[in-house]
Amino acid sequence: MKRSVPLLIAAITGFVLIVAYFIPLTENWGEKAMIWFDILAAVAFVLGGGNLLKMNLRKVSDRKPGWGFAAITIVAFLATLYVGLGKVGVHPDADFPTHGWSGDYVQEGSAFWWMYSYTIYPLTSTMFAMLAFFVASAAFRAFRAKNLEAVLLLGTAFIVLLGRTYAGIFLTGWLPYSESLPPEPEQWEPIWHAMTWWQQLLYGLRLDRLTEIIMNVFNLVGSRAIAIGVALGVVSTSLKVLLGVDRSYLGSD
Repeated sequence: MKRSVPLLIAAITGFVLIVAYFIPLTENWGEKAMIWFDILAAVAFVLGGGNLLKMNLRKVSDRKPGWGFAAITIVAFLATLYVGLGKVGVHPDADFPTHGWSGDYVQEGSAFWWMYSYTIYPLTSTMFAMLAFFVASAAFRAFRAKNLEAVLLLGTAFIVLLGRTYAGIFLTGWLPYSESLPPEPEQWEPIWHAMTWWQQLLYGLRLDRLTEIIMNVFNLVGSRAIAIGVALGVVSTSLKVLLGVDRSYLGSD
């Protein structure tokens, strides 16, 4: 029963959502299934919070390596939970002025808004700022011209990097038609056809123009191929789950 019932629930729910998406008469089936999904998601949040406290409290009590970070996690979690559920500093909604909790918990000036604006947001910005240095370090190690593929990768990255900055415009701004083209691409056609082939070639060699070609042609083709592959993988994995072939979500037992 521990395996058959979850498999049956997953299969029925999945096929109901598929049928509701393709058949308009059964659209309300999908809406009801999503309501049950929201209920289960709320329960999962409660279980996830309990598990977070359990794991970090155990690490603090056992004085395991990094227990100080676990203590900070517990304090931050409880403080955020308190100001969010208690709506600390939230003013009542204008339509319900007598109900203290009628206001939005993320309204400007509330404790939760203050924590997000002055704690979570700066920490997120700091994390991504540090990530830039790791990316630069990894790129320096990867962009070593050891073979033809590495040379192509290095050259493409160098062109895109310069083309996205003012340096690219400054270095190749002397090429023809750098300033005479109108701002809207739809208005380029008559001017483009009036160019000679060598003027078109020189304009295409501008670093900002090369960057546009790389991003809108080669990069777009690769992104679409990856997206198609991901979509096919999602369909394949979903069918395995719905048909009971893949049972990894049931756990190792």
